[in-house]
Amino acid sequence: MTTALLIDAHVRLDTHPTHPSAVTAVLTGSQAHIPHVGLEAANWTAVAKNTLVLARIDHEEPYWAEKAAQQLAADGVSVEITPRLREAMAEEWTWADYPMPWCTRSEIREVSDAAQKIYDDIRHGQLLIHAHAEDGHTTVAVGTYLGSGKSVYLHGENHLRQVADSFDSPAQALVAFEKVHGAAMRPGPAPMTDTERAAAQARTSPPATEPEPPRPQPETVPAYAADAGDHDALLEAFLDAHGDWEKWRTWSDETTHAIHESQTLRIERVHEAHPRETAWTIAAYETPVSDRMWVLTATGATPAPVLQELLGHLADGDGWDTAVGAPVDEKTVAAATQPLSEAGWKHTVDGEWIGWTSPAGDAGVRFDAFAAQHPSQNLATWTVWAGPDPDRPTWALTASPHTPSSLLADLAENLAHATGTRQRQLTSRERRTSLDTALQAIPAVPASPAASRTP
Repeated sequence: MTTALLIDAHVRLDTHPTHPSAVTAVLTGSQAHIPHVGLEAANWTAVAKNTLVLARIDHEEPYWAEKAAQQLAADGVSVEITPRLREAMAEEWTWADYPMPWCTRSEIREVSDAAQKIYDDIRHGQLLIHAHAEDGHTTVAVGTYLGSGKSVYLHGENHLRQVADSFDSPAQALVAFEKVHGAAMRPGPAPMTDTERAAAQARTSPPATEPEPPRPQPETVPAYAADAGDHDALLEAFLDAHGDWEKWRTWSDETTHAIHESQTLRIERVHEAHPRETAWTIAAYETPVSDRMWVLTATGATPAPVLQELLGHLADGDGWDTAVGAPVDEKTVAAATQPLSEAGWKHTVDGEWIGWTSPAGDAGVRFDAFAAQHPSQNLATWTVWAGPDPDRPTWALTASPHTPSSLLADLAENLAHATGTRQRQLTSRERRTSLDTALQAIPAVPASPAASRTP
């Protein structure tokens, strides 16, 4: 069983208020230092206490911020992405008059990232520039990597800078450079471009924003009462970590499918599902072309710790298969619910329904004995719920008769003992204060629509 660590930290990602394409990260929580270290290792720069900025010369900050959010979520950190940053992440754009028009969008991003690494090596003092020169409409330079002693000839600026040649020593590099660019050769690095200057400015000053009211600290709650988090980020992190799963995009952007390499286990993720409607469907098959052996669904508000437990079980590959012809008997039910019984959850029998309810009465598991008698129909035999009551749940998870008891037992263990975080709800007085502040900030005339990024 794989269970992600839950870290008492919250990261809020947003677009930079004054620097186009740059992204800010504001960290809160008693363990904010943990995501702080991770973000700095991913080339984010601290500009104030618990505030970091990602400022690049290739204008790909939203893309790399999304990657960072996925990693943070996989590490157990609560992540919030503002709507305007999500819009920037989803934006499709490319460079005007790109000199390599045959490149795909992903290939362009690879070229830009290589240029970014060269820029960072220069900025961090790992690549010493000996000389530069103007070459037509661009800049060329020669330098040496201090760690390896390798010398390089650089061509281009900003996102188009690349290593055009390499040499075994600085002397060889300088002789070759002077031979071609002697008349225009100047010592040291070239002056910063406008793009480099803007990135440097974003990294050296904290974002100038209006002060926000203090964010309530997340509270630790049972896993079943935790926030849903970012389901899409959870799926992306799962796929990135497990190469035996492959993502399949359908004709509609509303749904993503993930299929195990055996083609007998499949995940369907509906991205914009209502919190109380089915957002996840997981199904297992005896062969790639057979009928379903079992199926499990989860609604859009299912807490992140519960989904992490479910995905962890799928990743372990333990108990995917089940004996389709075997009846769902008392022994199977007892094995699946043993963690609840041991944790003191209340056991009830009401006609065809057998239930287990948390001591607080805010979560439970129900077993439908009638549905279990018709296993071939894959009816919802198990229902896991949390909320006011089983008929009005905040979220629910259903499973068919032959869902592996080991998977159900892992979920039951998670319900009984695991914890997660939830943003504390504002009191009536706090909500009123926050609303008054927001009303005062509304401009007297409508704001003009934001322009699209034009790199």
